Amino acid sequence: MTHRNNMTEMNTFNRNDEDTTRMLNSLYDSPWRSSPLQSHNTADRSTLEERQQFLPPVKLDPGLETVQEFEYRNKLKAEELEKNPPIDRFRLVYFIMAFHGIGILMPWNMFINAKEYFENYKLNSTESPVQDYSKYFLYYVGLASQFPNVFMSLVNFCCQCGGGSPSVRIIISLLIMVVCFITTAVLAMIDTSGWQEIFFIVTMISVIVLNMAAGIYQNSMYGLAAILPMKYTNAIVFGNNFSGTLIAVINIITIIVSPNTRTAAIYYFVAAIVVLLLAFDAYFVLPLTKFYRHFLKIVELKQLAVKNQGNKTCLTGLKRYWFVFKQIWVMVFCVWFVFFITLSLFPAVQSDIKRINFPISDVYWAPIFCFLNFNFFAMMGNLATECVRVPGPRFVWIPVLLRGLILIPFFLLCNYQPGQRLLPVYIPNDYAYIVGAALMAFTSGYFSSLVMMYAPKQVSPAYAGTAGMMMALFLVLGIASGVNFSIVLTIIVEKVQI
Repeated sequence: MTHRNNMTEMNTFNRNDEDTTRMLNSLYDSPWRSSPLQSHNTADRSTLEERQQFLPPVKLDPGLETVQEFEYRNKLKAEELEKNPPIDRFRLVYFIMAFHGIGILMPWNMFINAKEYFENYKLNSTESPVQDYSKYFLYYVGLASQFPNVFMSLVNFCCQCGGGSPSVRIIISLLIMVVCFITTAVLAMIDTSGWQEIFFIVTMISVIVLNMAAGIYQNSMYGLAAILPMKYTNAIVFGNNFSGTLIAVINIITIIVSPNTRTAAIYYFVAAIVVLLLAFDAYFVLPLTKFYRHFLKIVELKQLAVKNQGNKTCLTGLKRYWFVFKQIWVMVFCVWFVFFITLSLFPAVQSDIKRINFPISDVYWAPIFCFLNFNFFAMMGNLATECVRVPGPRFVWIPVLLRGLILIPFFLLCNYQPGQRLLPVYIPNDYAYIVGAALMAFTSGYFSSLVMMYAPKQVSPAYAGTAGMMMALFLVLGIASGVNFSIVLTIIVEKVQI
């Protein structure tokens, strides 16, 4: 009997346990089954259906979703958007980026192309301080341009972690640049022969402010373009080179149309004001385009998708910069070295290479075969990257390095500062110089475009903006270091004798 009772109790326990398990499973299968609204009676089912008509649909709060589901869904959305990009109608966004490229280098190009105006007109004097200002005008412009540019690029880079809207910075920068050019145009209208030293100081202050604004402008625009396909970063580089070409042409036209230096300078600086105002207007068109909004949305979704994924965390501050730098340091070196070599030679060295027997007036020699030649062929080099992109990111540093090792000795052995040099002229041929200058410019435009396009694509889209801004920072560092190294090349030519 005892054994039978135990068996009965055990069977009862097992049945109860099975019933409990089924009940729990049914609860997990449908939470409505435990509700008083749920009934298995036919009479109650109609009542249940009537009640359900008045119940709102149940939706889970997104905040209750798991982080993984939320991130995964954003990633899928971003991938879907990438597969179906809209068309850049009439290449409007491309031309807007190119136009901003023109505006970015407007201050630098305007002042170096106006070398004759400043050196031989405004600062034409026999007095010691003013005479030195005239002789080393391009060097002073380089210092006043590039150090503020580097400083403000660095500040803008550190204060903006690849995100946020750069609109305020770009707009304010453009307005400051316009005001500075208006001041420069007014100074061109005034006779400053009685206070040339003050004029030089005011001009340098204007150059400093201009390039501080240009540093923020340039850094922000490269960060903005980095979220778009590679060719849109290249559009800014193209605009940079086209800016020099445009200004060199404007300079030559003003010399031809108006032999009066003062009138030519007024037209020249007013043209710069018009270009900057057009760039200001063009910026407001950019957010209105479907193409730009599309890629901005992709970046936002991918930033959300990696927000809490361990090693892919959206880092901030120095950790973010170091994380990006480790992935693009080769591109960083290349962009720095390309501009270091280019600005060591142009314009300080090339503008003082004198013609020997080329059939052209000295008035047009530097404007055509220094400034126009450089900017035109740099622009051609930039355009060449739309068709040919060789070498790839892995080996691009090799031709970049060889370029510098060949070009510096070549130009120092041309007819540079013939009346002041101790180093002999080993290349006394105008045609050889012209071809060498064209090759230097072409390779500058080509390799700078390549590395600027490659860099943002070496990192995930969430860090593309930071990569673009980092490249812009090292671009201006290359310009600044090149401008300063040009004085070393001058000393070598004047002091070294073979």
